[in-house]
Amino acid sequence: MNKIDLKKELKQLYKVSAKEIVQVTVPPLKYLMVDGKGDPNTSQEYAQAVEALFSVSYTAKFAVKKGAQKIDYAVMPLEGLWWADDLSAFTTSDKANWNWTMMILQPSFVPDETIQDAISTVGRKKNLPALHKLRLEEFSEGRCAQILHIGPFSAEGPTIAKLHEYIGTHSSLTGKHHEIYLTDIRRADPMKWKTIIRQPMR
Repeated sequence: MNKIDLKKELKQLYKVSAKEIVQVTVPPLKYLMVDGKGDPNTSQEYAQAVEALFSVSYTAKFAVKKGAQKIDYAVMPLEGLWWADDLSAFTTSDKANWNWTMMILQPSFVPDETIQDAISTVGRKKNLPALHKLRLEEFSEGRCAQILHIGPFSAEGPTIAKLHEYIGTHSSLTGKHHEIYLTDIRRADPMKWKTIIRQPMR
């Protein structure tokens, strides 16, 4: 059986240092996505979205492992795009008005039909309210700057400011604020949480 480490294959995107900001060119990648709005700490919609994403991603993984391809791989981490119609919502911590797209990268070798079959399989086994909101979409960010933040989400401010300042001296911001959650926050000390902060730049 072939075992594939996607983080290793895409190490320039997922192996990130907390010591320095780096520029990367992110190619078009296939994601399972779901959109929503609201405070991720309290929103039921957010929790339902995350549950649906992981349920389908793991179902697809096991289908590929047991199927004709016989490929084993680790499900990729949860990622999120964040924005607000009123940008002051970010500076005032008005999370109720945050918009988000939560997503999980799907390997290029996994057929779209396998993902759709996984959605159907999960739908037969579980009553997940967000399941019908899932979509499979190619997402391309192009030129970005990124850095690793270590610590709780509430302490991201200085890291984000540093990233934006870097981009301001090299180019200008574009696109949506992007976070990649490398740590299982249910088990780890918040001071050790690892989050890649990525921002597209012109």
